[in-house]
Amino acid sequence: MAYTTILVADDGATRTITLNRPERRNAMTPEMQTELIAALEEATVSDCRVVVLRGAGEAFCSGLDLKALQAMNDQPAAEHRAGAERIARLFRTLHDLPKPTIAAVHGAAIAGGTGLATICDFTLAAATAKFGYTEARIGFVPALVSAFLTLQIGDKRARDLLLTGRLVDASEAYRLGLVNEVMAPESLDGHVQALARILADNSPESLTATKRLLTAQNKVWLDAAIAQALEVNAQARETEDFREGIAAFLEKRKPRWAK
Repeated sequence: MAYTTILVADDGATRTITLNRPERRNAMTPEMQTELIAALEEATVSDCRVVVLRGAGEAFCSGLDLKALQAMNDQPAAEHRAGAERIARLFRTLHDLPKPTIAAVHGAAIAGGTGLATICDFTLAAATAKFGYTEARIGFVPALVSAFLTLQIGDKRARDLLLTGRLVDASEAYRLGLVNEVMAPESLDGHVQALARILADNSPESLTATKRLLTAQNKVWLDAAIAQALEVNAQARETEDFREGIAAFLEKRKPRWAK
């Protein structure tokens, strides 16, 4: 498949998928989400042993492209539902991928970008990386990411990040359990390559069976959480707070909430 918003490259047993919209800090458009799903599904049936996810330019991923979201303001409810379902499918495809995944985070990973980075099996971060679920700042609801986050770090810590919308540096992300390892920016690529080699040397059948086992253990809970999150995500796109939050962000001003 030919891609326009991502790059896919193989190096031995490692397949690297790079988000390639550096001029927009790799903000996700519907097209990018669709291409990421396709690339992950292709990786599933390919000969690669490990999948690395990274971003081009200064950021890993700044979340959803708010200009694209704003353009959907006048779309019918079915379109908002379809958008929510596409994001859910992306996160679930990444979470359920039967091959080990590594996120190499060198810069900002915000909102849905934090989701992409931390849903991977391993999240390696440069000391310059930033993370945060900032949806509340723009009147949105971090619905879909919340299910995965609660599994990863527990309810109390998840509430902190989701309700405050605050940014955390790589060191705090490590303490919270969002990140496996933090290193100097110039060391990130070497650490990713070393981890990929370790994983590629292990039994592929064992790794696939282990990942499927771990996925199955949380399937019932995650199915229910995502189903509920889909409804909330779609509904949040139609609220006045969301319209105002996006407008304020794009106009670089403080939002004026209705209540």
